[in-house]
Amino acid sequence: MVVQHNMQAMNANRMLNVTTSAQSKSTEKLSSGYRINRAADDAAGLTISEKMRKQIRGLDQASTNAEDGVSSVQTAEGALTEVHSMLQRMNELATQAANGTNSKDSDRQAIQDEIDQLTTEIDRVSETTKFNETYLLKGDKGATKNVYMNGHDAGLKGTLTDSAKSATFVMDELKAGNKVTIAGKEYSIGSTVADAKASYAKAADGDKVTIDGTEYTVVGATGTEDAGANKLKVTSLDAKVKDGSVVSYKTSKLTVMTDKDTDGVDDDDSSVISKDIAEGKIVSELTAANNIGTVNHAATVAKATADGKTTYTISKGYATVADTLSFNLHVGADADMTNKINVSIDSMDSASLGIKGLNIKDDSGNAATYAVDAISDAISKVSSQRSSLGAVQNRLEHTINNLDNVVENTTTAESRIRDTDMASEMVNYSKNNILAQAGQSMLAQANQSTQGVLSLLQ
Repeated sequence: MVVQHNMQAMNANRMLNVTTSAQSKSTEKLSSGYRINRAADDAAGLTISEKMRKQIRGLDQASTNAEDGVSSVQTAEGALTEVHSMLQRMNELATQAANGTNSKDSDRQAIQDEIDQLTTEIDRVSETTKFNETYLLKGDKGATKNVYMNGHDAGLKGTLTDSAKSATFVMDELKAGNKVTIAGKEYSIGSTVADAKASYAKAADGDKVTIDGTEYTVVGATGTEDAGANKLKVTSLDAKVKDGSVVSYKTSKLTVMTDKDTDGVDDDDSSVISKDIAEGKIVSELTAANNIGTVNHAATVAKATADGKTTYTISKGYATVADTLSFNLHVGADADMTNKINVSIDSMDSASLGIKGLNIKDDSGNAATYAVDAISDAISKVSSQRSSLGAVQNRLEHTINNLDNVVENTTTAESRIRDTDMASEMVNYSKNNILAQAGQSMLAQANQSTQGVLSLLQ
């Protein structure tokens, strides 16, 4: 029996310390709810858990970003809904103004006044629609671009081919005797004396040519003319053709214009015009139809004829407007560019839509007719922009659903690593609590075990 070392007490004390430490850790886990409270608890688990927490919090914010994106898109699309309504009303007004029963001074002026007001309101909506201090419909004011107007055929019969900066309108070459409708009015292409002579210039021996109701038989160059039998050579027939003559040869029937004042319009019938005058009118109408909305650069039209076709090349006019507003929505937890969803919104003011300065006041109603095409183009632009915004909104809603699902699953995985299993830990706590009480009891008993030495010292 020794008194220098109480090994039983030391052992009991050591085990009590171990139990107390384990009991303290169980208490910490039960009170915090976390299995890992410090790196020492589970170094690898802590690393994995923190990476998951980064992802979870990043995805939570990404979901919020996407929801903000939906809100901004809905704001822009809602404003464009009203722009659409105004354009539809303008289309009604332009169609009304194109009717010939209107008077320029009163009816068309009243229509013009309403169109002006609607145009101003479209500009105001574009200028003031904003989300969180970002103006959504007036483009990027830091840059500009040229918006080329669509090509139009002015209602003429032919084929229009439209491209980015130019358009071509192709129609059959006008010839004497043809009929053509220009600006809603039908014209006949009158012939000149030279045209009439050219129609039978290659007539063969025995061919019939009718001039002013008299039928003549063509005599060949080496034949003998007979005036009494109306048999004449081509050169003799030429002498009978004059202003106002009607010349028929085979399927051709030409009326020679009477144009003493040489203005290209028949003196007796204003619907009969020369080919040059007709082509000039076509150029004029194409120019008018393609110049609606060309604020900064006017459209021009050039003419060329080849192989029986006349091609009118339209150099399209444009308006210089604010460039497209573009911003990215970050919808991921990582610095990956694939986590960006781009939203692009064109400027939606009247200049961008091609209806700035729209004028429907003229005597004929043609300006209003051409305005209908311009308004139709504007409606198409707004429809395209709304469709684009709708597609982005649908995509964002799917993005939000996916993000929320990933957050939920990742949170579940992180919980398995980091959170305390309360039932299991309570078992450990109860065990350690019992061991602590037993340890304390054993330590007391060990301290009492050396009391027997005192009996030897008495």
